[in-house]
Amino acid sequence: MTKIIHDEEQLDFPDVMIMPKPSTIESRADAQIVLPIKFKWTGRVIEGNPAIASNMDCTGTFKMAKELQKHQMFCALSKHYEAAEVIQFLKTNLDEFGTNDYVFVSTGLREHDFDNLKQIMKTGLCKNIRLDAPNGYISGFVQHLRRIRHAFPDAVIMAGNVVTPEKTAEFIKNGADVAVVGIGGGSQCSTRAMTGIGRPQFSTILDTVDAAHAEEGLLCSDGGITTPADYAKAIAAGADFVMMGGYFAGCSEAGGQLVRKLIETPEMDLTTGNPVYQVKKYRLFYGMSSEYAQKKHYKGMQKYRASEGVVSLVPYTGPVARKLQELEGGLRSAMTYTDSRTIAQFRNNTEFYKVRHQLNRNSKAIERE
Repeated sequence: MTKIIHDEEQLDFPDVMIMPKPSTIESRADAQIVLPIKFKWTGRVIEGNPAIASNMDCTGTFKMAKELQKHQMFCALSKHYEAAEVIQFLKTNLDEFGTNDYVFVSTGLREHDFDNLKQIMKTGLCKNIRLDAPNGYISGFVQHLRRIRHAFPDAVIMAGNVVTPEKTAEFIKNGADVAVVGIGGGSQCSTRAMTGIGRPQFSTILDTVDAAHAEEGLLCSDGGITTPADYAKAIAAGADFVMMGGYFAGCSEAGGQLVRKLIETPEMDLTTGNPVYQVKKYRLFYGMSSEYAQKKHYKGMQKYRASEGVVSLVPYTGPVARKLQELEGGLRSAMTYTDSRTIAQFRNNTEFYKVRHQLNRNSKAIERE
């Protein structure tokens, strides 16, 4: 049997850099990073920034949603909140901001997830749904997508994940306003190591965005964002939304347990001759397919499956506001380098270099205590 090998080179964010162009934009402040986002199935338009926090336990928190909303960014809440918790948050958030347009209520394929979703949606407090499954290729996924579209015709639905244009188009045709692409690219995902399944994220965006737009839908890139530059590249490649988990996981608003460690430094106490120790803070961060998450939510890992997620400690980075400022500042700067006043212009104006490396290997820029 002859195996088919798709031999086109597959690229990730570190494999490309954006080409600068002569620019008439004198200030980063002139770059408009908020744009009207129109959704196919409802016709709704939301003025928003492309960033969206992942619906992982550690990042899809109520506190994260509030902070991102201040920047007109989005948050997909963890699907493991109970309906009553989400409803109470949505009521409070509506009082504070006057809208829940920047919040997505997450759901999976289980019947309990659907029951939770029905309780939340019947309140009318939120009309955005994130349908999430690690494998968007199973037939039951599209069936469930149709079920949700039928049950909630006025909802914006963001569904995924896949990595091919055919499935991207199928999602849009069957009720999704936004198709989510990306498998195995997240920092806490070990799907590629366990199964050999996946695709570099930059090429995934390039290959799927036209399929989504041809069906009048939108594309969300999920995974692989480690720096503000990656965020800018994802948008320049065509992503309408850029979903991030690890980028936010160390923040004050993240949901992972705060852990303190006593770290020995190279310094010595001149009085005692003992090493000097420093307390460093971390947050627990885990993938939703990890054994840790399976034990937390489903009473353990089933014998027929293996863990496809990682558990780690990530450095505590303080309030998420600083991370958001970095995202916004990096995007604005990239736009000025490409003579782009709007995100639409940025997508049209950008050309990429393929590179072997992009950073000075001795540089520790971006890293923060």
